[in-house]
Formats: sequence, structure tokens, C-alpha cells
Amino acid sequence: MSNSSNFRQAISEAQGQAIIGPNVIPNALPYVGGGLLLTAVGSYGGIGMIKSNPGLFMPTFIVAMIAELALFFIARGVAQKGNNSTALPLLALYSLLSGYTLSGLIYVALGTQGVGPEGIAMAAAGCGITFVVARQIGSNLSDTDGLAWTQAISMAMIGFFIVIVGQFLFAIFGVYTPTWLEIAISGFGIFLFAGVAVVDFYILPRTYNDDQYLSAALSMYLTYINLFIFILRLLIAISGGSRD
Repeated sequence: MSNSSNFRQAISEAQGQAIIGPNVIPNALPYVGGGLLLTAVGSYGGIGMIKSNPGLFMPTFIVAMIAELALFFIARGVAQKGNNSTALPLLALYSLLSGYTLSGLIYVALGTQGVGPEGIAMAAAGCGITFVVARQIGSNLSDTDGLAWTQAISMAMIGFFIVIVGQFLFAIFGVYTPTWLEIAISGFGIFLFAGVAVVDFYILPRTYNDDQYLSAALSMYLTYINLFIFILRLLIAISGGSRD
């Protein structure tokens, strides 16, 4: 959930600011798309590892997750300084590692009756539809409405982050979320990150100038990756793929 700290920082920087990067989102979009493609490549590699050498997947997953977290903070810091030539390969590697750590969830989805490739395509389509709707709404928010949205989403993000961390810690000790609660958490996650997608179009042009497009791309990438994850989790839970 690296998106949580990234989102709160963007809110604090955007408050009371006029638009400083009118073209930052158009400049960022090719890199968001490229990052998502690299994530798909990383997921493909992870699924291949699960199938060919499942015993090796978990150790490599842990290493990839630690490296992914470290790269997030390093790449974000470099990108915010406008050093795009250095930040770009770091963000590319981050996207690949993100795909690798996502491969376990995708593998479960592929093996869950009622989800499969169609469910993954549905989750991706849901992200695309969200982008179109969020762009229309978020680009037309007034300052009053925009700040109200950001404050509400920020408070919800903090509470949701605590819930997800607690769920992860319980899972480590073998205590899994009941299906009904998994459905509720996933549904709220979809609602929350759809809201973040709207707010992105208000916040990012007020936070980053046009040359900081990689910082904006990272923020949008995190929004849609998290949205994809929670749509997929919801589909798995509804189809009976979660543990009771």
C-alpha cells in the first residue's frame, strides 16, 4: 500500500495551490501505460515460476516485495527532483517487481472457477472505465469540492490501510478473512481507489509541474494497480475462491 503515503503527501502539497502542471497528466499517461505493460510481464514471469518451481516462488516473492518497497521510495524521491533519466529505469524495475508480487493473486484468479482469464479482463476493463469517468469528474472539480474530496479520501485511506495491514498480519499466522468480510473489504477498496482516481485529476496538476511527469505517472500507476487488485479480490471472493 505504498499509495497511502504517496497520496497523503500529494494532498498536503496541493492544498491551496493553483495549477502548476497543466500538461503533467498527458505527459504522464504513456509512462503509466508502459508501467502497466511491464507489470503484466512481471506477472507472467511470476506465474511461470509458480508453475515450474513453486518451492522457489515464496523466497523470491519476499525478496521482490522488499526490493519493490525500497525502489518505491528511491524512485519517488528521484522523480520528484525532476531527474527523469535516472528515475525512468528505477520505475521500470519497480513495475516489473510489482507484477511479480501480483502474480500470486493472478494465479489464484486463473484457478478460480467463475473468474479465470475473463475475470482478469473484467478487472482491467473496470480500471479503464474508471479512468474515463474519473477524468471527466476530477478535471472539473472546483477548489472547494476538490479539497473536500481529498480530505475525505485521505481519512478513509488511513483507516483502510490499517485494516489491510491487520488482515495481512492475521494471514501470516493462519487466520484468514471470512468470505463475507473479504467481500466487504474488497468492495470498499474498489470504492476508495475509484475515489482516488477522481482526486488524481484534481491533485496532480496542482502538485507537480509539467517536467515532473514521472512522479505523476507513479501516483496514477499505484491508483490503478490497487483498483485492479481489489476488483480481482472481489471477483475471487464472490466466486468462492477465498478461505472461510
